[in-house]
Amino acid sequence: MIRVLHEQPQISEMFMAFLLSRNIQIEADLVDQLFNSSERRLARLLLLLANFGKEGKMETVIPTINQDTLAARVGTTRSRINFFMNKFRKLGFIEYNGGLKSHTSLLNVIIHH
Repeated sequence: MIRVLHEQPQISEMFMAFLLSRNIQIEADLVDQLFNSSERRLARLLLLLANFGKEGKMETVIPTINQDTLAARVGTTRSRINFFMNKFRKLGFIEYNGGLKSHTSLLNVIIHH
């Protein structure tokens, strides 16, 4: 790997960009874990899974993910995830119709709570 990084500057640049973006993501996740409620963390995770804020169009359909995995990523219990997912659905932030669909209105959970 070190040899390739020295011999191919283009790969070296791409690798450094990846490392920096990953470091930024880890720092953002840490701040999120320390200062936000589990409800906000779930909303943020669902928006991230939908590619909200990335170049291009936000994907409304979130890749298949179960509540146990969401609970592990958010740092809470599956029952809390279930409670928040039902709350988000009742408020119209998400839909379950053969797949999980997220709406940009989910951002309200992060901004206004």
